[in-house]
Amino acid sequence: MPVTVFAYPKKKVTLIICSLAIGGFGIGIGEFAFMGLMPVVALDLGVSEPQVGHLISVYALGVVVGAPLFALLGARVFRQRLLVILMGFYSLGNFAIAMAANYETLLVYRFISGLPHGAYLGIAALVSASLVPTDKRAKAVSLTMTGLTLALLLGNPLATLLGQHFDWRYVFGFIAIIAGLTAVSIFVTLPLNREESHHSPLSELRAFNHRAVWYPMAIGAIGFAGMFTVLSYLAPTLLNVTQAEPLWIPIALFLFGVGGFVGNILGGWLFDRLRFQSVGWILLSAVAVLMLFPVAAGSIWSMLVICFLVALMVAMAPALQTHLMDVAVGAQTLAATSHQAAFNLANALGPWFGGMAINAGMGWQSTGYVGAVTASVGLIAFFIAWKNQNQTAEVTTAC
Repeated sequence: MPVTVFAYPKKKVTLIICSLAIGGFGIGIGEFAFMGLMPVVALDLGVSEPQVGHLISVYALGVVVGAPLFALLGARVFRQRLLVILMGFYSLGNFAIAMAANYETLLVYRFISGLPHGAYLGIAALVSASLVPTDKRAKAVSLTMTGLTLALLLGNPLATLLGQHFDWRYVFGFIAIIAGLTAVSIFVTLPLNREESHHSPLSELRAFNHRAVWYPMAIGAIGFAGMFTVLSYLAPTLLNVTQAEPLWIPIALFLFGVGGFVGNILGGWLFDRLRFQSVGWILLSAVAVLMLFPVAAGSIWSMLVICFLVALMVAMAPALQTHLMDVAVGAQTLAATSHQAAFNLANALGPWFGGMAINAGMGWQSTGYVGAVTASVGLIAFFIAWKNQNQTAEVTTAC
């Protein structure tokens, strides 16, 4: 099978996955914090809210650059050591953000802090999948990614409250502490496996150059942008369209986090049963929900419901991650980390597309329609990939 299973006691496996998930929790707050803090940061730095959206996009671009870079540079490094290094790097990057003097330096530090994000989550997914039997891989991956969804559920609403009542910089100091503790926890709980198989960077690149790998990455990069289009401008939409009080922002983010938590578990469950087909159903439902977002923006109660439903798109994450483990034979590290890069390309495209629509005068709520378009393009990419997979299977059977 694509992932070698290592035999550890169940309690040990639980501790390892929890350690990996803590890192995802810190990363999730770091990635999404500016979405809830957008009005506060814009006021503090004297910039517009779409400019704060650039802080989201530049972080995502850092992930896109750093994921394959760290995967190739760390191809010969034991996964335990590489995870510790990546979390140490992430801690330093977020400490620098907390100390940034102005908007320009903040942009630079955001890019730098995004570099280890994709490599960490991709390698963490590979490690968690290697700890369980084949038919439980998607569930293990989703449990590892629970840290990300808990960040949406609890971390970011609390970060928004902290930024609203004290200083948004404290949030990133807190993230730096979490990342440092994660590095220590992984070093203690995850054994150094000296029997790990390693591929050279060139062999990873050769194996990576296959359309079966690129299709799911395209689906993630384009289809998932719809969620980020809405989430990036959720706070100003609540204030300017829904006419809600600032107190409702962390509440909406909390419900978004509930949806992300449920979606993450649901994605692992669906993939273990429907395999790649599950991605198509997730995207189809996402298109319908995103089309309803502009209508829901008129009422705080409908906005709370739609926040939960939009966040169910997170189900795509464990499904596509596990699918890549199946198809990227010989390039698992590069594929796993690049999957995270693809999702963060979506995080860069979402605020960018949404900002274009807002600056064109279409209104804050137009992000729902923009997101529905990107999800539809992702759905088209899925059908192309699905058709190609079936054709490949038929040729293999005939041979």
